[in-house]
Amino acid sequence: MSGGPTTTTKELHISEPRINDRIRVPEVRLVGPNGEQVGIVRVEDALRLADEAGLDLVEVAPTARPPVCKLMDFGKFKYESDMKAREARKNQSNTILKEIRFRLKIDPHDYGTKKGHVERFLKAGDKVKVMIMFRGREQSRPEMGFRLLQRLAEDVSDLGSVESSPRQDGRNMVMVIGPHKKKAEAKAEERRRKDAAAEADQAPTATSEETGGATAPDETPATAS
Repeated sequence: MSGGPTTTTKELHISEPRINDRIRVPEVRLVGPNGEQVGIVRVEDALRLADEAGLDLVEVAPTARPPVCKLMDFGKFKYESDMKAREARKNQSNTILKEIRFRLKIDPHDYGTKKGHVERFLKAGDKVKVMIMFRGREQSRPEMGFRLLQRLAEDVSDLGSVESSPRQDGRNMVMVIGPHKKKAEAKAEERRRKDAAAEADQAPTATSEETGGATAPDETPATAS
């Protein structure tokens, strides 16, 4: 038995599809730029057709036998995909799940403090995971935890509503309260404004050569007397 170190080969995962010369198979099932089925052709012929059309050969189904490839403008395809992904991220509410814990036997002051935290989270457009921790014999009184969570839900009902009803989870009881829809939408709109402002800050400023304008001279030429 060899006493040398064991080497592990890690598989490289490529997020983008293989295109053009990176497609190293004898033949492919070719799809035209408009979705028409060309059929099974040699990869050399597919690359020639792509070159003649000024397009790229893109592998769209690598696990098929033979792999399926399509003729397309890969640069344009990637740009449009990136734009769609960016729009999808902008349309997300970006809601954060906050967590706050209650004791079953909580005094009025602590209850008011923790309720204030829940209200602050909901006003910010975030969801709140409320957890009650049972101790010892308290586990035999789950109805007390249920009533406490119901009380909290009613106290903050003007800011949010229950999205996940109270449920027992081991020694804990959990409930999720989410902000009213208008709060979540307001937070998403704020995120969109921030993204738009960031994109505007990163946009390059056009130079005088790009705009076709001329820079003003340092001195105004003297007129002839």
